[in-house]
Amino acid sequence: MKTPKPYAGLTDEKVYSVDDIDASLTYTYAHYLNWLFDDRVELIKGKVFRMSPAPSRFHQKVSVRISASLFNYLKNRSCEVYTAPFDVRFPNGIFEDKDIYTFLQPDLCVICDSSKLDDRGCIGAPDIVIEILSPGNNKKELLYKYSIYEEFGVKEYWVIDPLNYTVQQHSLDISGKYIASGLFTMKDHVQSDILPGFELSLAELFEE
Repeated sequence: MKTPKPYAGLTDEKVYSVDDIDASLTYTYAHYLNWLFDDRVELIKGKVFRMSPAPSRFHQKVSVRISASLFNYLKNRSCEVYTAPFDVRFPNGIFEDKDIYTFLQPDLCVICDSSKLDDRGCIGAPDIVIEILSPGNNKKELLYKYSIYEEFGVKEYWVIDPLNYTVQQHSLDISGKYIASGLFTMKDHVQSDILPGFELSLAELFEE
């Protein structure tokens, strides 16, 4: 596996663009910590992905409503909710920055194992990941991230589509594969197997 030095030929004398990165190389979380990009990026299997521009106002409203609901539910419980930007690192058995080739910044995540938390974010799979789609990032959320969250054992993965007012929920089965729990619409309430008693009204979530 061909990996570059931390700056891969770049210096720290200016802020560079993602376009300055050599796409043929494989990068790690250690490289990311040295970058001074204006762009927000994620790493998937060592490859750099530029994140979408700042999300829409409605995207942010939906995010705030979900995080508020989760925060209120989780009071006096062991789990915590975090919102982007928040680094989630997915190690393959080795926890050194130079050996981590995938990190993502989910819109929201719930983490119940406090040993996975440190000052940089989360290392290891959250219990729940929630992604809110924006124009231009649908393919990444539905394809690339789906496989990462499944591979590393995120127990529940929610994909929220604020344009079509839907929530798609996936849960890991005993074989470690996602099973679609259903496509929920405005008339529905979404519940979580991980958080007994938590219920989210989609009519309230998507209210303009």
